[in-house]
Amino acid sequence: MFENLSSRLERSFKILKGEGKITDINVAETLKDIRRALLDADVNYKVAKSFTDHVKEKAMGQNVLTAVKPGQLLVKIVHDELVELMGSSAADLKLENRPAVILMSGLQGSGKTTFSGKLALWQKTQKHRKPLLVACDVYRPAAVNQLQVVGESIDVPVYTEPGNMNPVEIARNAIKEAKQKDYNLVIIDTAGRLAVDEEMMNEIAALKDALQPDETLFVVDSMTGQDAVNTAKEFNDRLDFSGIVLTKLDGDTRGGAALSIRTVVNKPIKFIGTGEKMEALDVFHPDRMANRILGMGDVVSLVEKAQAVYDEEEARRLQKRIAKDKFDFNDFLAQIHQIKKMGNLKDLAAMIPGVGNAVKDMDIDDNAFKGIEAIIYSMTPFERANPALINSSRKMRIAKGSGTTLQDVNRLIKQFDQTRKMMKMMTDKRFATAMKNMKGRMPHA
Repeated sequence: MFENLSSRLERSFKILKGEGKITDINVAETLKDIRRALLDADVNYKVAKSFTDHVKEKAMGQNVLTAVKPGQLLVKIVHDELVELMGSSAADLKLENRPAVILMSGLQGSGKTTFSGKLALWQKTQKHRKPLLVACDVYRPAAVNQLQVVGESIDVPVYTEPGNMNPVEIARNAIKEAKQKDYNLVIIDTAGRLAVDEEMMNEIAALKDALQPDETLFVVDSMTGQDAVNTAKEFNDRLDFSGIVLTKLDGDTRGGAALSIRTVVNKPIKFIGTGEKMEALDVFHPDRMANRILGMGDVVSLVEKAQAVYDEEEARRLQKRIAKDKFDFNDFLAQIHQIKKMGNLKDLAAMIPGVGNAVKDMDIDDNAFKGIEAIIYSMTPFERANPALINSSRKMRIAKGSGTTLQDVNRLIKQFDQTRKMMKMMTDKRFATAMKNMKGRMPHA
């Protein structure tokens, strides 16, 4: 995400490289380039102009310290203004009622149904709530079925009323059901249209008036750029929604919607969708997003993604197996699955400071693990559990079964052996350090 904008901003800052101080002339040239970069990223014209005006005002009022170069100072100012532009800080959901009710709104194809499932899973796993999904899209063919499939995939129940064409009635009955069965969160998926129309607006407004939801979220496809901003304004004028959800941000290399929408509607971006998997949902943090736009990485989000898929019991089991030198291909496969749960590989790499620019032109395929998995799945259970016993004839059979070459199999086994040795060494070192610390604390005779 934001690849084009990041590279354009990087070029803009180079204008000040080698300059001894910030002047009217060199800052004007840089800001002109920054404004052009923002407009190319499909940022609203008024937002882009206001942004560069604020940056100029702050830049010209700064004394450049000896230890700080003008380019570095401008990067800091631009970073702070980006954070301000996108909302300053993360905005939490305010869920006070029991059950709390979240109403979804947005155009057809924006990703409301998928996001409803993602949010239900996130609330269930991260906030330990008991969610109920409600199918109130009574017009689109297979809409109810789609939500049921989503609910089944995340083990969250879906409330439906086949044949009932009254969304308000369905939603009210669902809330009664939630109270009876002790669900403390109700997420209502509503109908969308291909364009904003009066009928849709009346229906969603009626739902909001009848239900008085804790949150009304506007879900929008970020890849539609300025259209997303315009649609958000129309919905907000009518609905006065409480927050924005940007979907498909992983496929948006420009990022105009993320940078414009907050200013235009004066409502916070609360969540972003970063992939097709149900786990691919992030809370929107303006400061972290500004870091990523400016190529500074986002280690905090990377750690949070790792923690979200981290299984303490599995980690303890794995540590014991490593210590006993029993780490095998079943364990190796489990670790690959953990990494895949974290999301898009290129986006993960870009979160590491200094790596973003290095990988921006690289084609990092999300199917990068497929070849490895194919090789491991072509092994027998005995071979996976006993890697050392995989001889030449077994390797030939594995290569044939996985559609790979003997060299591919040899390479994987070599990588596996190196990984196992490194993990064993690290475990042994930690054990030695722990023993040394324990010995140091023991009373002397």
